[in-house]
Amino acid sequence: MTTKPKAKSRILEAVHETASDLHRLGFIDKRKMQKYDVLCMEPIPEYGAERIRALRKNLHLSQAVLAAVLNTSLSTVRKWEIGDKKPSGPSLKLLDLIERKGLDAVL
Repeated sequence: MTTKPKAKSRILEAVHETASDLHRLGFIDKRKMQKYDVLCMEPIPEYGAERIRALRKNLHLSQAVLAAVLNTSLSTVRKWEIGDKKPSGPSLKLLDLIERKGLDAVL
C-alpha cells in the first residue's frame, strides 16, 4: 500500500516496517504486504448517534444523501442518528473513511 497505516502498538509498527522493507526489496509480494497492512492497522472506532449526525452536518448532507453514499436506506441512517441502531461492516468502514479522508474518497 502507498500509505503507512497507524499501528496498534510499537511491536506491530516494527513488524510493519520490516515487512515494508522486505516488500520494497522484493521478498514479500503485494498480496502478503496487504495482509500485514490489515494486521497492523488500528481498529475502526465506534460511531454513535452524535458522531454520525455531526459528520453528516459537517459535510452538509441530508440523511437521504448520506444513505445513498453509503448504499443503505434512509431509515437506517435515521435509526443510527437516534441511537436505535449502530453502523457495522462496510457502512462503518465507509463512515471512517469519509471522516478521515472526506467525501471525495468514496465518490
